[in-house]
Amino acid sequence: MRRILLPLLSVVLAVPLYSQQQATLRPFESDSQLLTYFHDAREAQERARIAAQKEWQARQDALNRCRNAAAKPRTTHLGLPVGSGALIRGRVTDEQGRPQPATAVVVSGMQTSTDDSGRYRVNVPADSLKTRRAVYVRTARIGFSSTDRLLTLFPRVSVDVDLRLCAATVQLEGITVAAAQASISVDGAMAARGLGEEQITNVQHAGVDEGGIVKVHGDYLVILRRGRLITVAIGGSELKPTAAADAFGPDVNPRGTWYDELLVSRDKVVVIGYSYDRGGTELGVFNIDDGGHLTYAATYQLRSNDYYSDRNYASRLIGTKLIFYAPLYLWGKVDNLLTALPAVRRWSRGAKDGAFRRIAPADRVYRSPVPWGGDDIALHTVTVCDLATPDLGCQATVVVGPSGRVFYVSPHAVYIWASAWSRSAGSENRAMLYRMPLDGSAPSALGVSGSPVDQFSFLETDEGHLNVVVRSDALGDAMWLPEFARGDVALLRVPLQSFGDGSDRVPWWRYHRLPAPNDSNRYSFQNRFVGGYLLYGMGSGWGRPRGDSTTLFLYQWTRADSDVSSTRIRLPHGVDRIEVMGDDAIIVGTAGDDLHFSGIRIAGTPRTAQHYVMADASQGELRSQGFFYRRDSDDAGVLALPVRGGGRAGWRHLIEGSAGVLFLANHAGRFDRLGVLAADAPRKQNDACRASCVDWYGNARPLFLHGRVFALLGYELVEGRIAADSIREMRRVNFSPGQ
Repeated sequence: MRRILLPLLSVVLAVPLYSQQQATLRPFESDSQLLTYFHDAREAQERARIAAQKEWQARQDALNRCRNAAAKPRTTHLGLPVGSGALIRGRVTDEQGRPQPATAVVVSGMQTSTDDSGRYRVNVPADSLKTRRAVYVRTARIGFSSTDRLLTLFPRVSVDVDLRLCAATVQLEGITVAAAQASISVDGAMAARGLGEEQITNVQHAGVDEGGIVKVHGDYLVILRRGRLITVAIGGSELKPTAAADAFGPDVNPRGTWYDELLVSRDKVVVIGYSYDRGGTELGVFNIDDGGHLTYAATYQLRSNDYYSDRNYASRLIGTKLIFYAPLYLWGKVDNLLTALPAVRRWSRGAKDGAFRRIAPADRVYRSPVPWGGDDIALHTVTVCDLATPDLGCQATVVVGPSGRVFYVSPHAVYIWASAWSRSAGSENRAMLYRMPLDGSAPSALGVSGSPVDQFSFLETDEGHLNVVVRSDALGDAMWLPEFARGDVALLRVPLQSFGDGSDRVPWWRYHRLPAPNDSNRYSFQNRFVGGYLLYGMGSGWGRPRGDSTTLFLYQWTRADSDVSSTRIRLPHGVDRIEVMGDDAIIVGTAGDDLHFSGIRIAGTPRTAQHYVMADASQGELRSQGFFYRRDSDDAGVLALPVRGGGRAGWRHLIEGSAGVLFLANHAGRFDRLGVLAADAPRKQNDACRASCVDWYGNARPLFLHGRVFALLGYELVEGRIAADSIREMRRVNFSPGQ
């Protein structure tokens, strides 16, 4: 879709007047009210589409009149010797006849620009003009539509071509807004559980577990790989595979299904996947006993579209409550809206198409607080299931709106930032930010501008504020979209008391404009809150590594009014990963064939405190869970990251396993290499994979558990021991099928 790129802060927003009592969103009262609302919205959408089409046609007609008014080319024979080329010359003006200097003129790959009088001259060499030849003469200038002229050239001729620049025509898309909210009730004690427990997943917030590829249950690791669940005993003197099972039920055809995320709660293992074949999210539930044995319990199917994000995770777990986000797009005409609303069914043997049970009644569907329209309508759905109940008891809450979204869960609330994928005039002012408290109170919303890039763009602070990094040209964290965020950068900081019924908009002065990175060779924007600072920069992401340096930006949001709140640090590598390292930060990035680790000291004046280069290496995993830092004291710890050979594009980790896991010791401002727990040399083997045969969520992880150190590497689990200044292998096990 064509978009108008609007600067984030170019629109002055009215300052809202917040009421004494915090307002909340208003749900529908009945199905009939919901259907009426949707019917009216569809009619408004159609009217907006017709109006936009008429406006576009009017602009196109004006553009054609402008182009047709240009003079026709005039050809003159020069009488040059045989074997000479040709000459194209002319003048470029605007619609009022004013000369346009510094305008690019391109003729079949040859380019020049106009002089101060708007004139240009292009010599076509003889060797490219043996006989007559058709060529295009094109102009290009920002703010104007390109102008094309098709000419037939002969040797030894001169052609005069006057070109007219016409004002650019843009297609105005429909304006849409929305988001999703869920009323979630999580017991306070349950929400706090896990804050002091050992974790093996590198999560954004302690106590909020994220769906991953490896979890722990007592003395057993539970691993999800290529459509299979495997448990490995780690409690004894040896590592031993204990059980294996398909990640899907015996009555489920896994064709076209990706089983992505794993969570463990008490004696339940839940596998989250998406089926393109059946069209919906699947929850596979397994029982696990104290001996690590798995028993298939049930499969549940939820109506949804693909939840996949190349950065975010679809599920979170707080206690026994599974919090799950997935969109449901309504493209085109929907005959019966009620049958399209979120629903769940249990996939039972012998009754493959069991009845769907609706899990979003009218009073759990929230209307958009502002008018919207457009073709990319989505039911943004947050589903909460209780893994402690026999049938999961899933309930969903929905807001109807456009498709752009970022999903974030803090220890206290669920947030969804919803914005239009199309950037039409005014659509920047229609984005909405929704907040769903975990204590079960009603959801609320705020009108916002721009869009965050991923979940790390958010931070809910202890003093009752929400920080969000936004860019003016970002489209949320749906598949691949986080990698192409552009435009202005700003930090939005709002008190949680500002959230209401969505009729208020965030005032312009709550956006703190920040410098935008301009490292032209990098394209992937990374951001993270560390302590009282926001860190951000550009990296190579899923592309090929670059060999140039980049700038790391640091903004101290706790001192936003200070003259020293911003710092820039030039790094000899890209910013491909920003992680928390105790009270400090670590930046991981590539420079050519090498992998760099830069420790950033946050206290006082931010600076690079330590630096390590691993030659001929690159990251073996791009997702946040691929990294782990074990904090041993205030200024010491051990960090680990899967690695592979250097010079490889980021996307190749999907098809190339990691060579090993690198371990570095952090000693009071110094990085010391401990070593690599390496994978065995790859052997050709057929694992009889039936589903999820590409590791979209990676296959390698460092694990720190019960004072021990492990490296998960594909179908291998390697245990190491750190002694003095090195790590050495203690034992390993291969749990691939057939071993």
